[in-house]
Amino acid sequence: MKQTTISTKIKTIGLLFIILMSSIIGTTIYLNAKNEKDALIINIAGKQRMLTQRISKNVFYLYHNNKHSFSELDNATQEFIYNLKSLKDGNSLLGIEKAPTTSISNKISKVEILWSNFYSNILKIKELLENRNETNQKILKNLVDTIYETNNNLLNEVDVIVSLYTTYAEKKTDSIKYFQYIFALMIILLVIYSFYQLKSMEENAKKFLELSKKLKEENITEPIDLINFEAEKEIVEATDTLNCFIHKINAAMDYSNNASKRLEDLTNEFDQILDELKDSQDLSNQLYKSEDMVIESQENLLNFTHKLQELKKELNTLAINCKNK
Repeated sequence: MKQTTISTKIKTIGLLFIILMSSIIGTTIYLNAKNEKDALIINIAGKQRMLTQRISKNVFYLYHNNKHSFSELDNATQEFIYNLKSLKDGNSLLGIEKAPTTSISNKISKVEILWSNFYSNILKIKELLENRNETNQKILKNLVDTIYETNNNLLNEVDVIVSLYTTYAEKKTDSIKYFQYIFALMIILLVIYSFYQLKSMEENAKKFLELSKKLKEENITEPIDLINFEAEKEIVEATDTLNCFIHKINAAMDYSNNASKRLEDLTNEFDQILDELKDSQDLSNQLYKSEDMVIESQENLLNFTHKLQELKKELNTLAINCKNK
């Protein structure tokens, strides 16, 4: 099984944090921008209500006061037309899009029909007010009454548009907040996962240090067990290096023990042969002849023993140096 490196784990966790935090920041910025646009659209839709009332109020005022200044009435009607078109088809200057749902689009179309009749009556009233006389007085009155009656219908339909936009904006905001909650939950889970991974890395590092410390403080008299446990790639590589060192120490100790044993067996064998030669009267002459050979062999064995002792001394020195580090 391929081990994952510590750096890879940390980089992965960091990357996930960056992605999730960026997502939350991005959705928050989008939500704020959307709320501003929705507030603008709802404000425009709500302003249509005020404009219908202003238009009706101006008609009644002009009718009862014989005034011929239509500037306020014209401004109100043109603004109503501009806003209605912006709500239906969108407006790049204001940064708003066309009607987002079919229900809103259908309701705007219905308002357009009502407004078409309403505006047509306003134009007729303006024309009659400019040429006001006894003949057209009755017609003018009927038109003013029609404005009064249709104004309420137009006002109610505009109210419905405002309600539809408000509902749509709230639903969209809720859906965006839902994604924010998901991202927040994912961050919480990532924090828990990060804590678990960091805890696991800390435990693996502690385990490696404890095994290294145990090896350092141990009196090496027997072969050392190799270290083997699941961990991150860096710790596994360090463990493999330490195991290689342990393996060399074990091999040296085995070689030293085997050599010492063979030396001991060989010495015992020579002692036995010498004893047999001393007890044998027939071979006494040969004993003297082979004495020099035996002495020479013993000297070689003593030199070999000395070298083995030096090897063991070096191993003990190596172990002591490891403890002092």
